[in-house]
Amino acid sequence: MSLNLTDQRILVTGGAGYIGSHTSLELLANGAKVTIVDNLINSSADAVNRIRELCSTPENLEFSKVDLNDKSALEEVFSKAKRPDGPPFDAVIHFAGLKSVGESSQMPLKYYKYNVSGAINLFETMQRHKCFRLVFSSSATVYGVPESNPVNESAPLRTTNPYGQTKLMIEEICRDLANSTSNEKWQIVLLRYFNPIGAHPSGRIGEDPTDIPNNLLPFVTQVAIGRRALVRIFGNDYDTRDGTGIRDYIHVEDLAEGHLAALKRFNSNSESGSKAAFCNAYNLGTGSGVSVLEMIKIVENVSGKRIKYEIVERRKGDVATCFADPSKAERELGWKTKRSLHDAVASSWKWQSMNPNGFMQS
Repeated sequence: MSLNLTDQRILVTGGAGYIGSHTSLELLANGAKVTIVDNLINSSADAVNRIRELCSTPENLEFSKVDLNDKSALEEVFSKAKRPDGPPFDAVIHFAGLKSVGESSQMPLKYYKYNVSGAINLFETMQRHKCFRLVFSSSATVYGVPESNPVNESAPLRTTNPYGQTKLMIEEICRDLANSTSNEKWQIVLLRYFNPIGAHPSGRIGEDPTDIPNNLLPFVTQVAIGRRALVRIFGNDYDTRDGTGIRDYIHVEDLAEGHLAALKRFNSNSESGSKAAFCNAYNLGTGSGVSVLEMIKIVENVSGKRIKYEIVERRKGDVATCFADPSKAERELGWKTKRSLHDAVASSWKWQSMNPNGFMQS
């Protein structure tokens, strides 16, 4: 997506992570000055180095190792960027947070501390510095078990795990901020991702799980590259075309462009003179679903490798089918996916092949 962000300063929390790194690179390609803050718990500083290598304006990228629960360090980031003629940042894109569904069920307090408390600290700091434009990295997990598919933004919000609950709680905080009776006019876009996959076409940045992958595709590609023995498929008796779960898989570069579309919404408001508060949610997905067995077959075709798998018992809370209705994002943000499932899998395999052990070990 082409968007002139020249001279705009964007703060990206969690910008060294999978989606954050691709979005940061896209922002830089469109002229923005990007400040990344990341505690590097589930990411690598090497991702930031590679963003600098890939972009044409490395001088426009700053990085600070900051945990959002460290209020003084976060305050320092905002104070350092202070400008006499406006807020320190034109907008904040908030990715930072823990994201393992399974771990969240084992350690819910950890997730509430990092995700919810961290978000509150960020919003309070933004408020002090009169920075009221926010894009929040939400998730399709806020829909829980969908009543029907495709899922649109008016579907009931309910979650099946603490991770999803933290996303929903932060969404509720955002809605309350936008509906506040104060003079602060928060403008907030909530982006509900479905299942991000893929990597940058260079193969230099991609998804690099620090432990056992929580998502399907990196697990499958790690089996294909020889890092893992097999894929465990949780249930093959769902009411789907082959008995395995169906999900909506979106290329991470399409997802990154969705964040630029959200910023474009802010810029359009500025051009029209509108300062009205709002908090709007948008699904980012393809609008179609792929099963686990279908995904394994696609990886086999792309990689030329045989993928071994075994069927194990369903996990509690797993959903049979979930895919997006992304029409609202196309209608209101002018965004839709451009890249195919094959493109996404091929880029993931390129990343995995070039970086068999992830960042720092390539």
